[in-house]
Amino acid sequence: MATKTIGIVGCGAIGTALLRAGEAGSLGARVAGVTSRNEEKARSFLGTMQSPPPYLDRDELIASSDLLVETAGGHVVPELAQEAFSAGKDLMVISVGALLEHPEIIELSRSTGCQLHAPSGAIAGLDGIKSACVGRVSSVMMESRKPPRALEGAPFLIENNISLEGLTEETELLTGTARQACIGFPANLNVSAAVSLAGLGPDQTMIKVIAVPGLERNCHDIEIEGEFGLLRIHIENEPSENPKTGRLTAMSIIRSVQNVTDTLHIGT
Repeated sequence: MATKTIGIVGCGAIGTALLRAGEAGSLGARVAGVTSRNEEKARSFLGTMQSPPPYLDRDELIASSDLLVETAGGHVVPELAQEAFSAGKDLMVISVGALLEHPEIIELSRSTGCQLHAPSGAIAGLDGIKSACVGRVSSVMMESRKPPRALEGAPFLIENNISLEGLTEETELLTGTARQACIGFPANLNVSAAVSLAGLGPDQTMIKVIAVPGLERNCHDIEIEGEFGLLRIHIENEPSENPKTGRLTAMSIIRSVQNVTDTLHIGT
C-alpha cells in the first residue's frame, strides 16, 4: 500500500501535535504540508522543526494531499469540504459540530464517494453507542463539566450576557440538545456532536453544560439506556495549552490518522 499523504489545515494545539507526530515518524502517513489563517505563526512553528513540511496555500495543499485534516475550527469546514471533495480528496473533521450545522457536507461525501472522518476527540465509548443503536435506545444523556476559563467567549455566554469571572460555585449553564450545545459552545462541545452522530442524532441527544470553579480537568459523563442494557462512560481530560482543547483530542486525531493506513481495525 502506498503511503498516504496528509495536509494539515490549521496550526494550533492539534495541528502542531500532528506535525510533531509526523516528524517523529509515528503518523503512518507523510505530511504533505500545512496551511493556516495565521501564516506567520505557522511558519514560526515550522522553523522549529528539523525537517519541516512546506507551508502551502490551500489549493496547493489539497492538490498535494490524499487526506485533508481540519484543525482550524468549524468556520473553515463547509468550504474546505467542498474544495476537498471536488478534488476527490478525503477529509478528517476535528470540528465535528460543523457537521450538525451543515449536514450537506455528509451528503456531499456520500455523493462523491470521498471519505469523511469524524474522530472521537476528547470522548470515549462511541463504539458502544454505535453498537447499541443497532437496536432500540431509549436515551442518550451527556453531562460536561468544565472550568470557567475553558468556556470563555462561548456564543451562549455572550448572547445571554453571562459572565463566569469570579464564579464561586458550580453553575449549570445549559440543558438542551446536542444541536443547541454545539451552537452555544462551538469550541467546547464537539464531543457532543460526535456522540449524537454515533447515536440518536443531534435533536434526541441531551446535553448538560456545567461550569465548575477550581476544576482542573474537562469532565464528561455519558449515559445510554436501551434494549442492550445500560452504558455509563466517565472521562476526565487534562487540558492542552489551549484550555478549550483536551490532550486526549490531539491523541485521538493522531490515532485516527494512523487508522487510515493501518490494515488492522479494532473496535466497532
